[in-house]
Amino acid sequence: MKITSITPYIGDCFRTNWVFVKVETDEGIYGWGEASLEYREHTVAEAIREIGRTAIGREAGDIQALWDDVNREVYYRGGPVYMSALGAVEMALWDIKGKALGKPVYELLGGKVRDSIQCYANAWFAGAREPEEFAEKARVALDVGYKGLKWDPFGSAYYDLSPQVMKKAEACVAAVAEVVDGTAELLIEGHGRFNVPTAVRVADMLYNYNVGWFEEPLPPGNLEALADVRRRSRIPIAAGERLYSRWEYVPFFEAKAADFVQADVIHAGGILELRRIADMAEAHFIPCCPHNPCGPVANAATLHVAALSNNVMRLETMATDVSWRKEVAKEDTKFENGALTIPDTPGLGVDIDVEALAKYPFVARDLRHYNGTLTDIRPKDSEFIFKK
Repeated sequence: MKITSITPYIGDCFRTNWVFVKVETDEGIYGWGEASLEYREHTVAEAIREIGRTAIGREAGDIQALWDDVNREVYYRGGPVYMSALGAVEMALWDIKGKALGKPVYELLGGKVRDSIQCYANAWFAGAREPEEFAEKARVALDVGYKGLKWDPFGSAYYDLSPQVMKKAEACVAAVAEVVDGTAELLIEGHGRFNVPTAVRVADMLYNYNVGWFEEPLPPGNLEALADVRRRSRIPIAAGERLYSRWEYVPFFEAKAADFVQADVIHAGGILELRRIADMAEAHFIPCCPHNPCGPVANAATLHVAALSNNVMRLETMATDVSWRKEVAKEDTKFENGALTIPDTPGLGVDIDVEALAKYPFVARDLRHYNGTLTDIRPKDSEFIFKK
C-alpha cells in the first residue's frame, strides 16, 4: 500500500487555526494527522508539502523508516515547524495502518494499560476578566465534571510583575480555590512569562493555595535557570511543551528542570516520539502530562499514547471550543468521571469533514498571551466539547 498524496488543510478555530493533514494511499485507505502550530499555520503546511517529496510513493506501513528518512534529510533538523509537520504525517500513517488492520492504534504498539485517562480543563475561563468571573466559570467547569482546572491569571505581565498585578493574580487564584475547595486540582500556567526572581515570588504566593504545579514559569531556552526556579520553588514545576523531539529532552532530564514533563504529540514529532519521551520520563520517575491544547486529531493521537503508558498521569483538554468543532470532526471518545475514554475504533478514531472545514477558512490570528486578552480565546457561542 503506497502513499499517493499528502495534503494539508487549514481551518479557523478562533483561538488559532487548525492544520490537518490527509495522507491517501493507492488502496483507498486514508489517514488523518494534525500539525496545528499557532500563528505559523501556512509555514507548517508548506513543510508538510515538502515532506511529500520524500514520502509520496513510499510504503505507507514503513512508518519508522519514513520518519527516520525525513528527519535525516531535513539537514537543519528539529524545531517546531518540521517536527510538527513530521508528527502530523506520522499520526496519519498510524491511522492508515490501524484502519488497514482493523485495529485501534494502541493495539499495534503493545496494547492499552487503561481504558480512559484523567483530564484537566483548559479554556474553561473563556471571557473572564475579574476574579469573581473566574470563580463563576470554575463552578460551571466543575459541574461539567472536570477534576482539574488550569489557567493563567497574570494578565499582560512579562518578565516582571507589578504589585498591583500580583495582587489581582492572587485574588483570582484565591477566588477559584474557594470554589474548588479541594474537589479539583488547581494548575497555574505561566506561558513563559517571568524572570527567575519573579517566578520564585509567584511560586511562593501560589504555595498558599495548594497548587498542583506552576507551568512554564520562564521563557524557553535556559534549562539551568528553570532548574534554579524548581529548586527554589515550594510547588512542583511543569514544562516541556516547547521541546522538539527526544534529543531535546536529554539535557532537560539531566538538568532536573521540572517535576512534570509536558511533551506535545504534534511538536515533539508524533505518536512514537511522545511515547519515547514518556518512557524517558518514567526512567527518571517523572510523570508525563502531555500538552494537548490543539484540535481533535491531536487529541485522539494523545489518547492512544495515554493508552500505552502508565506514566502518562493526566491529560490537558480544551474544555471549550468553537461550536463548529462537532461539524468538522467526528471524535470517538467520551467524557466520563473527569476522564476521556480511549478510542477503540480502527486507526485513531477521528475523521475530518473537509467540506465542513472549508466553511471556516483561515483567519490570521495574533498571540494574545502578553497583551491582556488571553481569555478571549473563544467566541461567545463556544461550548464545552465533552460533557459528563
